[in-house]
Amino acid sequence: MADLRQFALPDIGEGLTEGDILTWLVAVGDTVTVNQPLCEVETAKAAVELPSPYAGTVTDLLFEAGTTVDVGAPIITIDVGGEGGGSRAGDAPAPPERTAVLVGYGPRTTEATRRPRRSATPQVLPEADYGSGTERPPLLTSAPDVTVKPVRHGGLEAGRAAEARATVADTQAAAPTSTVPGSGPLRPLAKPPVRKYARDVGVDLATVTGTGPGGVITRADVDAVRAPAGAAAGRTEVAPDETRIPVRGVRKHTAAAMVASAFTAPHVTEFLTVDVTRTMKLRQRLMARPELAGVKVSPLLFVAKALLLAARRHPMVNSSWDEAAQEIVVKHRVNLGIAAATPRGLVVPNVKDAGALTLPELATALADLTATARAGRTTPADMSGGTITITNVGVFGVDTGTPLLNPGESAILAFGAVRAMPWVHKGRVVPRQVTTLALSFDHRVIDGELGSRFLADVGALLHDPGTALTF
Repeated sequence: MADLRQFALPDIGEGLTEGDILTWLVAVGDTVTVNQPLCEVETAKAAVELPSPYAGTVTDLLFEAGTTVDVGAPIITIDVGGEGGGSRAGDAPAPPERTAVLVGYGPRTTEATRRPRRSATPQVLPEADYGSGTERPPLLTSAPDVTVKPVRHGGLEAGRAAEARATVADTQAAAPTSTVPGSGPLRPLAKPPVRKYARDVGVDLATVTGTGPGGVITRADVDAVRAPAGAAAGRTEVAPDETRIPVRGVRKHTAAAMVASAFTAPHVTEFLTVDVTRTMKLRQRLMARPELAGVKVSPLLFVAKALLLAARRHPMVNSSWDEAAQEIVVKHRVNLGIAAATPRGLVVPNVKDAGALTLPELATALADLTATARAGRTTPADMSGGTITITNVGVFGVDTGTPLLNPGESAILAFGAVRAMPWVHKGRVVPRQVTTLALSFDHRVIDGELGSRFLADVGALLHDPGTALTF
């Protein structure tokens, strides 16, 4: 006898109210175990894998991949009845395949694999299903395409069934036969943006051979089919004039935070151009030191160290403004944020209590932080509690900028590209290594004198690293 249980989207971090379903890791008809990952969900702060609280058979996926779902809304239905019965987390189930829930947390015991569908009846796969391969694709690097509104469990089942039947009919007419015995025809492997592009230019993905990893169809594969097909039919293909990208998850959170920051805190930005030749020479010497062997000794490391030393002299810059209490909150530890561009958008993880670290420890922490961010594995904990931030625009060849404050902080330092430039040194114009620093600060907390002194100290430490002995 069927015993249907629904699993609602939980609050997966710091009071968030919604999340985007990135990818379903199961399909209707799959058998799941307790703690088996069901889907990947992106929140405003991180990518999360949701584990199943039940063991049983998936009977319904209540939202398509790419849908924004409110916390508390049911997202999947599982039949825990039938042979073997069902169990819930905590009922002494068999050991789970994976123990990681939040991306970046916990060890993996084994790599979970997709089970092939057993029914001979063709089934409609959700938008982000990648077939029955054992290797799941990485996190999406662009916003998913959603053209079909989600169908919730209940009174709309008839509409969902009609849509499923229509999709199956189309798939049977064009899709290639699955290589999994008894699984029925599968949808071609392609990410949602590629599917949308194929629809826009009139290409049937069933006619396209994928050249991406695991046979995934890429945009280039669609273009390769599209050009000769249009010519053979005597048509002129017209490319779309624009592309619309839904703003969700990290990008949505960043947009809201930056608007709030720009129109809440009165920003002031000051600039300082510095001769950093001595620091660059010191960098070369330190790279040969055994205690820094195997650690990336980047110019950013010295900027971070200079900022931490200057903040020790001027603790007020490591503060926040409490609007409700009308108080300035001075933080006694520096959680140093590093703005990082990732495929999911801008994130600002921070190094906890960075001021207490030695130079080798700080170098290791910065390397780990940036590698984790670029891999899309930054956790909410890594991004909470920041007190002051550095944004390294120099890696893009940019000289400087006017950075916006990270919400909750009072200062952010932009570090520009280090370039060989003509400079007056000892009375002569000679080539020197030069960079430009830009400090934006909240004028409610940091007045012009304090901001200027702090920026001057950072510049002095980068101009002559020996100055650190006087701090």
